[in-house]
Amino acid sequence: MKWFKRINTILRTLYLYGLADLFAGLVQPGWARTLLGKLPQSSEYATEPLPVRLRLALEHLGPIFVKFGQVLSTRPDLIPHAYAVELAKLQDRVPPFDAQLSRRQIEQSLGKPIAELYAEFETEPVASASIAQVHRARLHSGEHVAVKVLRPNLIPVIEQDLALMRLGAGWVERLFSDGKRLKPREVVDEFDKYLHDELDLMREAANASQIGRNFQNSDMLIVPKVFYDYCSRDVLTIEWMDGTPISDIARLKADGIDLKKLADYGVEIFFTQVFHDGFFHADMHPGNILVGADNRYIALDFGIVGTLTDYDKRYLAINFLAFFNRDYHRVATAHIESGWVPADTRAEDLEAAVRSVCEPIFNKPISQISFGLVLMRLFEVSRRFNVEIQPQLVLLQKTLLNIEGLGRQLDPDLDLWATAKPFLTRWMNEQIGPKALFNNLKNEAPDWAQILPSLPRKLSALVDENRQQEMRDAYVHLVKIQQRQSLWLAVIAVALVLILLFK
Repeated sequence: MKWFKRINTILRTLYLYGLADLFAGLVQPGWARTLLGKLPQSSEYATEPLPVRLRLALEHLGPIFVKFGQVLSTRPDLIPHAYAVELAKLQDRVPPFDAQLSRRQIEQSLGKPIAELYAEFETEPVASASIAQVHRARLHSGEHVAVKVLRPNLIPVIEQDLALMRLGAGWVERLFSDGKRLKPREVVDEFDKYLHDELDLMREAANASQIGRNFQNSDMLIVPKVFYDYCSRDVLTIEWMDGTPISDIARLKADGIDLKKLADYGVEIFFTQVFHDGFFHADMHPGNILVGADNRYIALDFGIVGTLTDYDKRYLAINFLAFFNRDYHRVATAHIESGWVPADTRAEDLEAAVRSVCEPIFNKPISQISFGLVLMRLFEVSRRFNVEIQPQLVLLQKTLLNIEGLGRQLDPDLDLWATAKPFLTRWMNEQIGPKALFNNLKNEAPDWAQILPSLPRKLSALVDENRQQEMRDAYVHLVKIQQRQSLWLAVIAVALVLILLFK
């Protein structure tokens, strides 16, 4: 019964926001287009552009669909740019749930009464979203903390909507002209993982600890301390942070914050996470960033992080450096070498496509060029060449767009290239040449220390084994010769007997 009720809600929403127009242009079978064209549609939102109607429909369907739209907004390789921009406006704000439910959730999860856990606990939440809400509290040891609590009974709701999304993904794959390339089932599976990761607050606690360790004693970034004795899968307790929202430019100026330095810090923090740590905060929108009185960033909400391998870093460094040097042939060969385009792709064809999309960007001064836009343009080119964009790079592109937007709000003259180029050049130098060789030898030294003393014995054993194998092979060879000789002797003997018999 619940399924039918939810399906009815979805169909009514499609009618209300006139989304049959959106699907009619995408489905392949003629009968499906005809059917969609004849469906009645509400005129209430008929004048709104389709991307706006889609955003409003997702907001109407509730928090899980809002989050799905947010994930889609980070996939410019899958949806048109206009839809990505509009879906990025989705706000994950919902009314708070009952405070008594929140207290009960904490007590059940941590196994103690609220009074034993916290000296003070504010019933009214300070923030509320689709997955969790946050309360201010104070520990008995005196520290002021933020307590994040998952919404109770959330799993059944999530599983129901995910099941319906999988059903819809199957229809998209069958009916849409671009259905198979879009891989809707994989997109829903990725969203499923993303949601369930957010449902484990111990994972968020570990992410916060890792980034805090990476920026320990930093003069650019503050990461709140995690109190693990007050954490579980359903509850996260971290240090309370006071600061000014980064979007409040007027207040930052009034407080005497150096906005230019703050903008430079933001870019440097991002590239440090990417090219030094390979571990980055992937949800750096204004709601998750405060500014301290000492001109440092304060990071919040570590539910979404991205990780990069050395291979990913090399791909990014090569592409960024080649792009800003307008070496489109190197961009093309980097994609082919990475295996992300079919091996039979002509580098010249890919080079021409990259040039046609990216060259217009250089009409602007280099200080105004968007790194995030560069990645987005590369992803757009990828559609024509069946490139499978890696999820971690999509997360990175979304984060980079956020950082650029924030940085240029703080300092309209921010030159990202001037900040980024030293990082890229330094990282490439560390990967290639004598310094890279020395670093690799140093990293492998413990293994060599264990291997070298036993190497002569192992070589001797290998030689002995090879000699024994050679002897075994020689013996087998001799046996085969003897067998052949015995066979010929038998044949000669039989022949002689036959000659004597018939003589």
